[in-house]
Amino acid sequence: MRENDSATTGSTIAVNTPADGAVKGRPDSAGVGGAIANRTDCTPPSGPAAETGPPGGGPATGPAPRPTAAPTAPSPGTARGTLLAALGVASFSLTFPATAWALEGMSAWTVVTLRSVLAAVIAGCCLAAFRVRLPERRHWAGLAVVAAGVVLGFPLLTTLALETSTTSHAAVVVGLLPLSTAAFSAVRTGARPSRAFWAAALAGAAVVIGFTVQQSGGALSTGDLYLFGALLVCAAGYTEGGRLARHLPGWQVIGWALLLALPVTVPGAALALLAEPPRLTAHAVAGLLWLALGAQFLGLVVWYRGMAVIGVSKASQLQLAQPLLTLVWSVLLLGEHLPLAAPVAAVAVLVCIAVTQRSTA
Repeated sequence: MRENDSATTGSTIAVNTPADGAVKGRPDSAGVGGAIANRTDCTPPSGPAAETGPPGGGPATGPAPRPTAAPTAPSPGTARGTLLAALGVASFSLTFPATAWALEGMSAWTVVTLRSVLAAVIAGCCLAAFRVRLPERRHWAGLAVVAAGVVLGFPLLTTLALETSTTSHAAVVVGLLPLSTAAFSAVRTGARPSRAFWAAALAGAAVVIGFTVQQSGGALSTGDLYLFGALLVCAAGYTEGGRLARHLPGWQVIGWALLLALPVTVPGAALALLAEPPRLTAHAVAGLLWLALGAQFLGLVVWYRGMAVIGVSKASQLQLAQPLLTLVWSVLLLGEHLPLAAPVAAVAVLVCIAVTQRSTA
């Protein structure tokens, strides 16, 4: 026996010992034995054990067939992102009717500043409740663009426009926002939508412009100038917000932008309230609350999240439906007259939406 034992003197026996803290009956993949047992490489073993063939040592029938890759299924995240962006558009479509309600009892400056302050209070409570850390320094410039365009610029310019324009007229002018956002996105993020995408987007914009000119008699008013300015600042804010939403959750993007605007909105609200005390009617209060909670915060939360998933260009084209939804709300909530050309524009715009969503963007 001792002579046979000497055969193992010069060799090393590998013993797999469980790592510290391994649970009995559950091998620890971090240990030495687990590292070997969990190997997933496809390197074939060498030596006799590598020989394959039928039982009995007969000749091999050939190499084993390679497994075929399963077809790639559409990502469920794309559908979810489209749904979130669509919910944002639905909430935005109520912005103009809610603004018209708020203007029944408040001045334009009061509406703009108060809605931002109330939304900032809600956002600040959410950020504090979840103990969200301050954004990185590199994100503050983008947040400032969102604050200037979405929190301050767009609400102010559209509210001033609605003092002289009807809700339905303002809605169709703002229908140019998708094309403006797509153009800003191409410049800012380097996105290169396909030709079919641009053709459909331009067609949708042409429908909106034609509808606007037909309704306004071919003349642009001061309200139209306010609305075109609102398009530019909002498109910049949407583009920057969509880019930031890839690094921060969408609700944090708009939350920090609202807080960043407080040094402007708080003094502005105080001065507006002193200059023109509001008349708190049911419509005025309901409109202001929707503007603060729905349009200024929750709507932008789902909107930015949707843009982060499906891209700024594609998400922006969903807003082609926003003017048509606003027309419906203007009839139901404000009693405005629906133009006869609206159904024709609706069909044309919906076709453009379908093309842009199927095009590579």
